[in-house]
Amino acid sequence: MTLPSHDIDRPEVLAEIRRVFDDYERALMANDVDALNAYFWADPRTTRYGIADRQWGMAQLAAFRAATPAPAFTRELLHRRITTYGRDMAVAQVEFLRSDTPLRGFQTQTWVRMAEGWKIVAAHVSMIAFDTHR
Repeated sequence: MTLPSHDIDRPEVLAEIRRVFDDYERALMANDVDALNAYFWADPRTTRYGIADRQWGMAQLAAFRAATPAPAFTRELLHRRITTYGRDMAVAQVEFLRSDTPLRGFQTQTWVRMAEGWKIVAAHVSMIAFDTHR
């Protein structure tokens, strides 16, 4: 099946994802564990790969969040890229700088519209030494 080009980056869907993405970022920096858990699809197939961790399924993700202290750093988001596919799927990617490390972070989230709203079904976070001149 080929997705018609007019179904990619529909303005109203982009606006929805930008809003939930920004809300997720606020919850992350506030360490609002309940809100963070609610952004993820409550399913054993949900996957999150972190900087030095991995969660398969909502049970592992909730345990990880419960054990993670509030961040002692700030984040500056760079180069946010969101692409929507139809009305019910989106990929959000962002680079970030943290105040506690010279490394550059990269974050990808796959969002799907479920009956209960937009949910992250897969996420990946990494940090590397990065030369911005490459």
